[in-house]
Amino acid sequence: MQPIELLRELSDAFGVSGFEDEVREILRARISPFVDSVTVDALGNLVAMRKGKDDRVLMLDAHMDEVGFIVKWVDDKGYVRFAPLGGWDERIVAGHRVVLRTRDGRKRLGVIGSAPPHILTAEERAKPIPMDRMFVDVGATSRQEASDLGVEIGDPFTIHYPFSEIADGYVTGKALDDRAGCAVLVETAQRLADQKLPMTTAFSFAFGEEVGLRGATTAAFHIDPSLALAVEGTIGADMPGIAEESQPTRLGRGPALSVADRSIVVSPKVVRALEKLADGNGIPYQYKLPTYGSTDAGAIHLTRGGVLSGIVSVPCRFIHSPVSTLRLNDFENAIRLVAAFVRSAPNGLL
Repeated sequence: MQPIELLRELSDAFGVSGFEDEVREILRARISPFVDSVTVDALGNLVAMRKGKDDRVLMLDAHMDEVGFIVKWVDDKGYVRFAPLGGWDERIVAGHRVVLRTRDGRKRLGVIGSAPPHILTAEERAKPIPMDRMFVDVGATSRQEASDLGVEIGDPFTIHYPFSEIADGYVTGKALDDRAGCAVLVETAQRLADQKLPMTTAFSFAFGEEVGLRGATTAAFHIDPSLALAVEGTIGADMPGIAEESQPTRLGRGPALSVADRSIVVSPKVVRALEKLADGNGIPYQYKLPTYGSTDAGAIHLTRGGVLSGIVSVPCRFIHSPVSTLRLNDFENAIRLVAAFVRSAPNGLL
């Protein structure tokens, strides 16, 4: 499978926080041929292990989940009220088509609606529509009809636009935060499949990052790594209206190295090791400007007695929105950098 097709498959998969089953099964199938074992823990983390010369473990992390919503009420006219799962900007939620997954695994379409501007006051039109005033129209006219369609309290849904290549090497799709990171890990495992690894390597696909770094917290405790690298789809903000000093990363300039975010201050020796690998392999890179966002590295580095951890990210515009974009050259160079890190681990860091 070509890397772009792996990205497509993962982007189009349903995987709202806490409901990552579809994504997990795709990842299990794609990575199993390149590792020694694959396990799923009680909370849903997928961990694929590859034995190395050193019993100490290098943990590579990417999270499976995407931001979404959960049904909190169905009114007597069949309209669905909801709550967010993960960080959404209320300004961009209304008016989109959604895919809702029922308890028996069926997928239902709906539309996030709200009162049209024609009947709003001037003051109301000037403000974002509060999420608690939005609703989903699933084509039901009563609570019973909605139930007959399979819609119940607790069902997850998300805004869905299919993955597409909109220009040569430039793709768009939902959930690139962090399906791009998941794809980097699978591609890394494949490219290193015929090589002996210096450290035992855990390819860890975490649940629930978007609701509080939950999966990485338990996975890291179980894996007990000596060294870790979180791989993320991060904030690309090279666009009109954003000052250069406020652009965390830019598309086309290579993978981003984090020096600090809201969850971690990365050890300078990890940053230097990544810089040296990138320079030595002719891999372009950039720095993610501090201190935007957080990643699973924030949970991993605090595990047990502490884990030396770094972050490599694929710049993606418009994350935490209905659709994101990335450049395939950034994605490819992230794979190259992560693979170089694995081949040279522990990189003089331990």
